[in-house]
Amino acid sequence: MKSNRLFHDLYVNISTKRLIITALLLVLVLGLLFYFNEVRKSLEDREEKYAQLYAESIRFTIEQDPESDCDYTFVEEVLSANETVPTILVTGGSPMDYRNIPELDDSTRKFTADKKLKYLLSKMDEMKAEHTPIEFIVGKDKGYVYYSNSTIVTQLRYFPYILIVTFLIFGSLAFIAYSSSRKAEQNRVWVGLAKETAHQLGTPISGLMGWIEVLKINPDFDNSIGEEMLKDISRLETITNRFSNIGSEPTMKEENVGELIETTVEYLKKRISTKINWSLKNNLDKPYIHKINKNLIEWVVENLCKNAVDAMGGIGNLAIEMNYNQAGKLAVDITDTGKGMTNAIQRKVFNPGFSTKKRGWGLGLTLAKRIIETYHGGQIYVLKSEVGKGTTFRIIL
Repeated sequence: MKSNRLFHDLYVNISTKRLIITALLLVLVLGLLFYFNEVRKSLEDREEKYAQLYAESIRFTIEQDPESDCDYTFVEEVLSANETVPTILVTGGSPMDYRNIPELDDSTRKFTADKKLKYLLSKMDEMKAEHTPIEFIVGKDKGYVYYSNSTIVTQLRYFPYILIVTFLIFGSLAFIAYSSSRKAEQNRVWVGLAKETAHQLGTPISGLMGWIEVLKINPDFDNSIGEEMLKDISRLETITNRFSNIGSEPTMKEENVGELIETTVEYLKKRISTKINWSLKNNLDKPYIHKINKNLIEWVVENLCKNAVDAMGGIGNLAIEMNYNQAGKLAVDITDTGKGMTNAIQRKVFNPGFSTKKRGWGLGLTLAKRIIETYHGGQIYVLKSEVGKGTTFRIIL
């Protein structure tokens, strides 16, 4: 399976860059999570040491004789140094002191003694679930220091995720802007290419029609040949109109879509391999009248049929079936008995430049997708495909 080299290199390069950028972003995300997790752990360890030092200071103070001449300055500095870590001192099974609990320090909130005790007990349960209380022994009694993470440590736990979400939001917006810009650039390329092709075809077609009229003047000229030549020139004019419509906003008219597809298939039967067994089923119970551009829809059907014939190597069965889907829209299925496609090929089949033909440019299905989805608001996709058995494309209008 080959792709056109020009488009292939472009898309491979884009895919490679995307993989590299994705890998770098993943490394950045993991790095951020690791870094902030290590900072959080370091602060948690530091706060645990604060709590242990606080407990040891309490134990030391309680153990001293009231008449001792010990200098408590250092102990007081240790006790007052904790300005961030919420702690509750428990002795004899009851809370005796607390620090850095904003709810209790808030002067606007009035707590009675009972409410304060209940709040401290509930806070102790929360702290115990978060960290194992630090135990200290004074004589035969046991005391405990309950503590929880400070506000800074709690914020650090969620900060990297907030940062990553922010990056993702801005990254997504940047990607959408880039994709829109790239699609707009592609559209300008399509429009320019189509207009130039239509312009270039117009001059020689006009010349050919003039030469046929000159030949008809000659009495020895076979007029039947001239009629056939005019049919081919008419076909060239149709192709020119297709490119002209691609290059500008196509004119939409009410058409009988089922009848149009039948006419297109009948035209193709006479000009494609006689070893193809055609099957056309129109299961519509009434004419499906829809606003379309006749030339462009013909182009899509013709392109899919020719691709199917190429996939079968000019020998096989080609079935075209028209039905209403569950939403009441027209569904056209084009099924061949060709070589089929792998899942990987199915994902790329509408990409510009991707072709399984040695001499293919890989633009036919891309243009078909543009015609059906952009101009007609429909859908075109691979309904099913199995390697060695065939493929079904579906068009929904």
